[in-house]
Amino acid sequence: MPRNQFQRMVFAFLTVVVTVHAYVFYSLYVINRSALISANPEATGVLEAIRMQDGIYMFGHMLPIWAVILIEFCFAYLLENIMGCPCSFKLACKVLDPRTTHPVIFETAIICATVGLMCPSMSLIAALIYYPYYDGFNIVALITSWLRLVCFNFPFAFFTQLFFIQPLIRTVFKVLFRKDIAARATEGQEH
Repeated sequence: MPRNQFQRMVFAFLTVVVTVHAYVFYSLYVINRSALISANPEATGVLEAIRMQDGIYMFGHMLPIWAVILIEFCFAYLLENIMGCPCSFKLACKVLDPRTTHPVIFETAIICATVGLMCPSMSLIAALIYYPYYDGFNIVALITSWLRLVCFNFPFAFFTQLFFIQPLIRTVFKVLFRKDIAARATEGQEH
């Protein structure tokens, strides 16, 4: 899909915008719902519990949801551009030949490789930024938290990326770069 660095960065930006919102929602409502409600027994829902505790714990402080999304976006976008996109393409090319493999199969291999790289990496970052530093630091607790997050996040990441997020982003990308895609198709027919 993306053919140059600008297009790769736009593709990564679109992917990360949707993905970070999905993961923050998943983290708050699925993984941490019971902890938030039990910490704030008067709360009737997750958002009320977050409001009652003055935000979400991150970096040893309570931060508003918008700050959490922005911080996670920055980490995810940087990681996607440095590692996720280039390494997932190389991994897919080790298994499949992009010239002879059907594009849908090759794109699926890229998505699977991206999830396989990004999920453990972002889970480690999440384990670090959400670590309860007020209790002191314990490497075993950090590793346990990281593995727990990978177990929770991997199935969610795999299925949402494969069946929802990537099809949506690829459709949006095709609309944004339709002139370039049409020019490439015309150029390909001429040769």
